[in-house]
Amino acid sequence: MLQLSSITKSFGERVLLEDVTWQISEGERVGLCGPNGAGKTTLLRMLAGYDEPDAGSIIKPGSLTVGYLPQDGLSHAGRSILEEASSAFADLLNVKHEMHVIEDRLGDASLPQEEHDAMLERYSALQDRFRIGEGYGIDLKVATVLRGLGFTDETFEQPTDSLSGGWQMRLALAKLLLGRPTLLLLDEPTNHLDLEARNWLEAYLSAYPHAVILVSHDRFFLDAVVTRITDLTLRKLTDYPGNYTHYIAERDARMDQLRKAKREQDEEIARVKMFIDRFRYQATKASQVQSRIKMLEKVVPIEAPPERKRIHFTFPVCAKSGRAVLELGDARKAYGAHVIFSRLNLLIERGDRIALVGPNGAGKSTLMRMLSGVEAPDTGARREGHQVVMQYFAQDEAVKLDPKLTVYETLSSGSPMDMVPAIRNILGGFLFSGDDIYKKAGVLSGGERTRLAVARMLLRPSNTLLLDEPTNHLDLDSKEVLLDALVDYGGTLLFVSHDRYFVERLA
Repeated sequence: MLQLSSITKSFGERVLLEDVTWQISEGERVGLCGPNGAGKTTLLRMLAGYDEPDAGSIIKPGSLTVGYLPQDGLSHAGRSILEEASSAFADLLNVKHEMHVIEDRLGDASLPQEEHDAMLERYSALQDRFRIGEGYGIDLKVATVLRGLGFTDETFEQPTDSLSGGWQMRLALAKLLLGRPTLLLLDEPTNHLDLEARNWLEAYLSAYPHAVILVSHDRFFLDAVVTRITDLTLRKLTDYPGNYTHYIAERDARMDQLRKAKREQDEEIARVKMFIDRFRYQATKASQVQSRIKMLEKVVPIEAPPERKRIHFTFPVCAKSGRAVLELGDARKAYGAHVIFSRLNLLIERGDRIALVGPNGAGKSTLMRMLSGVEAPDTGARREGHQVVMQYFAQDEAVKLDPKLTVYETLSSGSPMDMVPAIRNILGGFLFSGDDIYKKAGVLSGGERTRLAVARMLLRPSNTLLLDEPTNHLDLDSKEVLLDALVDYGGTLLFVSHDRYFVERLA
């Protein structure tokens, strides 16, 4: 269906893909995996036709239609939500409009018979086209997809200009799904979706009749949807049939073999070099030295990705809190006429590990702000227990980092002295290595800032953690680091997350 033939792609000195040949067949659902910065988004953009390869070719059949959803940055304006979503059927809607125009004209008694007959013929052809394209089901299709992605019937007539970035991306996804391209390219489609919408999208894609290539950091989603994982590592694509869980086991075994082969090769090369250096100037060994030099020249070095450091995290020491940690009594919270909570009573006790789930807009972040003390309830009371030391990680925590501090300074500035030696280790666990630690926070990408904000939170003493979607923008490896740390956390934990694996492991 689609083929990559000897593709090479670079950015400056950095080669992302080198002499890659690969293909996807009709109906396959492929999960594209690989470390951050490996080139997954670049590959999707090339397949979508936005970027060109430096060498090689992408072979597509003439009948192929491609739909591409980037991670973010799409917006709509000037129409209602329903109108924008319906624009996926622009061709059929144009046919419908022409049919209405002909209907009006046919009602004109003064129309000459010849023109009347020609119009009837045209109308019949349009009607067939509309029926074959399932035009009579457009309204139902649009409503089904919009509802599935979390839009309520009351919002259908809302102007698209009023939507936030996350809802704009949901609308873009809805339009893409309604267009039913024969190749669907999705870059982090679950980033802006709550659990309900993720479940719906999972079922929709599992039944999608055409090819899908997606990048996702949600392992449950990948397990449910894909039929094959394609791993982009060290400039090459490697296929692993099956789902994500199967891929992890296969990849780790393959990497272990690769690293072992590399170690053995390195040891052999070192032995040969030692022989050459030792006997280079002995006439009796000249032929043996020369043969070993030639042998070294023919060796193709084995490349293996560096082993990811599994950091064992120990939280800074903090005194125990009292048994009652946080309490809300008859709390009410409203924004204008919109009441979020009324007569809310809640008690969180020491050692509780609570996942707060629910659809977007239900009030999860509002509740977290009230519990943290950032926002007070309109009426009712918030009570904090004895010796509670709290860390609150807001959704926009990454934005609050001081842009003038380096990565290392961001962590060292608020950390207890006994945690300073662990800073480099923790930064390595969150993918900051080498010169990365001297970068200013202001130049980091969104994902890098989130990783840094999470690392900073882990270094500060607390016995109560309130986390509002801490895994947003975290890659799968960084999620594992955070997850392992939170599993060992001895305090009270309340968190909002749409990541089912995260909820299942922690709550």
